[in-house]
Amino acid sequence: MAPDKFAGTLTAAEAARAMADGWASVRPGDEVVLVPMADGGEGLIAVVEAAVAGAVPHRVEVADARGIATEATWVLLPDGRAVIEAAQACGLSKLDPQARNPKLATSYGVGQLIAAAAATGAREIVVGVGGTASVDGGGGLVTALGTRLLRADGNRVKVGGEFLDQVARIEAAPPLGVPVVAALDVGSPLFGPVGAVAVFALQKGAAPGDLPQLEQAMVRYADIVERDLPGGPWRDRPGAGAGGGIGFALMAFLGATVAPGAETVAGLVGLHAALDGADVVVTGEGSLDAQTGAGKAPAVVAGLGRAAGARVLAVAGRVEPGAADRFDDVRDLGPNGMTHATELVRVRSAELAAALA
Repeated sequence: MAPDKFAGTLTAAEAARAMADGWASVRPGDEVVLVPMADGGEGLIAVVEAAVAGAVPHRVEVADARGIATEATWVLLPDGRAVIEAAQACGLSKLDPQARNPKLATSYGVGQLIAAAAATGAREIVVGVGGTASVDGGGGLVTALGTRLLRADGNRVKVGGEFLDQVARIEAAPPLGVPVVAALDVGSPLFGPVGAVAVFALQKGAAPGDLPQLEQAMVRYADIVERDLPGGPWRDRPGAGAGGGIGFALMAFLGATVAPGAETVAGLVGLHAALDGADVVVTGEGSLDAQTGAGKAPAVVAGLGRAAGARVLAVAGRVEPGAADRFDDVRDLGPNGMTHATELVRVRSAELAAALA
């Protein structure tokens, strides 16, 4: 059982347990192994902390997307790697809908998490990038690490996506001294029709009329970053737009290597070993849709499951046409099903078990 979370309703662990309970109600003799998954966005820390023996959680106070103090957790693994979830700091789900405003939201807290992990001597920092409330190009993140984003008058630029077009000069902080891996939940470029603003700003609380300003500011910011820092351009690299541009900042300022989020998590939680000898894999998430095939956890689980010779089944809150093609059987929770998600996941998993030839 290797589902992602059912966003806003069930954690990945809760979904996996409900799937296991439903399956066992029909096939009690089967050996069922639970491997809750994530794709680098919200839920990453909970999944890794539960799955990796000897993982040590570190709780620190950081700024949330509004700049208000919040508690966030990062994890140090036994092999010396640190795992950070950007959404722990500036996660969209941490804000009430009326408090969401990507024009002002900041990724500053993510930089604080990176600094905290680096200070402990971690040999590598893995940053799960998705699920953020910000569209600030990672400007807040790098500011927290000591970089100065300066206006033409020499004063610092304010935090938030709407102020990025005021950046006239960059004074980069010294190198972090720790390798960074950006575990990306999407492959979007920084801007353009499938970029951080066009695709994600509305769901983060922007009004349609805000999009041109945010897009223009992001372009201006990228121009200055790529002028003042060596090694670019980064704007069109897959994943630069992840996390509202955090992917771009990690590449440009920290020299991060890029990795697909769900594949990274699969390695961290031992999914490959769990699939060895498995006959059936059950996965799922809140919505199987057009984004699922772009590296989301159920698609990665499906690919790994098929490669291991298993049948791949899925349960989802809703299923868009065409999204079920990669699975042998899919069941959705039906209209308003997320209201009783735990029980319905059990029921649909039992249906899959009963239908198994």
